[in-house]
Formats: sequence, structure tokens, C-alpha cells
Amino acid sequence: MATLVTGAAGFIGSHLTERLAAEGRRVVCLDDFNNYYSPEIKRGNLSAALKMPNVQLYEGDIRDAGLCERVFKRESIGQVVHLAARAGVRL
Repeated sequence: MATLVTGAAGFIGSHLTERLAAEGRRVVCLDDFNNYYSPEIKRGNLSAALKMPNVQLYEGDIRDAGLCERVFKRESIGQVVHLAARAGVRL
């Protein structure tokens, strides 16, 4: 079973992904790389983890039900760590 980390390219998500992968767990990352801050920084955050064979990245929005369904079916997700968020959202 894999652990799904949403918001995996952010600061906390990327560090958690590296830690879980280093412990030998299979990690599935989901991030939309929005431009609230630099997508290049986010890609850099994940660069080390993505070199590990037990880490898989899906690019997309967690609000995309079809994408989430495909990820769960393909990856046999056993747990979810939900860190995805939109910073600075005002109502």
C-alpha cells in the first residue's frame, strides 16, 4: 500500500515525502504546481525524492475527481496525508 501526499511539492509535503521514501515506504505525490509561489521552487523541493524508485508524481488538482479516482485505482493507496491548500484565500 502507498501513502498519498497531497501538496507534496510544498515545503512540508516535500520533506515528508523524502522522509517516508527514505523509510522505504511507497509514496505517491499529488500537486498542481500552482503559481502562488514559483513552480520551479516546488519542482526543486521534490527533485531529490523523485530520484527514489518508490516515489511517483501526479500533476493535477485535488478537485479533479477523475484524476483522484485514477490515482487511487492505479496506486493502491492505503493512507492519505492531505497538505494541499491555497495560500492567501480570502472569502
